Amino acid sequence: MPQRGALIIFEGLDRSGKSTQAKRLVDHLTNEGRKVQFIPFPGKVHKSKTEVRLDRSTAIGKLIDGYLRSEVDLNEEALHLLFCANRRERVDLIQESIAAGVDVVCDRYAYSGVAYSLAKGLNGTWIRSGDIGLPKPDVVLFFEVSPEVAQQRGGFGAERLETDELQRKVRVAMGTLKRDFWKPINADGDLDSVELEVRKVVADLDLSNPLSTLEEI
Repeated sequence: MPQRGALIIFEGLDRSGKSTQAKRLVDHLTNEGRKVQFIPFPGKVHKSKTEVRLDRSTAIGKLIDGYLRSEVDLNEEALHLLFCANRRERVDLIQESIAAGVDVVCDRYAYSGVAYSLAKGLNGTWIRSGDIGLPKPDVVLFFEVSPEVAQQRGGFGAERLETDELQRKVRVAMGTLKRDFWKPINADGDLDSVELEVRKVVADLDLSNPLSTLEEI
């Protein structure tokens, strides 16, 4: 029986470099001859081997994108449910890919949704419940970046959720979500050193057990 694929999650604050490193990992695994599915949240999946990009053109994605760009206003509870729905609509793809031996690399996952909603003051028990039962990651690569470095990187503040105050609260909330399958990544370093750290963690993954589901967040 062929080995199942790995579910690899990139999490962290905005401008931590996680999206760049997620794409680098996809390229690295592909060059090693492994099959890889890249899934950005929120967004539509692109399966091209030569191009990996975020596209918020799905019905749910358009609503979320309009909010993030400050073009529309949404009730915070409704927004949280939209993010949950965006993840739920990818469950079949994740499970089928993993079973077929395809590695799945996600740029953000349930933890971002929970952390941002916690930072906004929503009920913790309620917001966690929406993602129970999602496929459990084999590893969450948590990109730790200092606020000073994040603000110096291009594009910070371009979207609604990229404010200093909210990012500080998200940092605190993320700290409460860490589990034993989380691996901290020092994201203050240069691109190549961070990539090597990511590769080492992924190379050491144990995929001998079946993919399980999240029982708590």
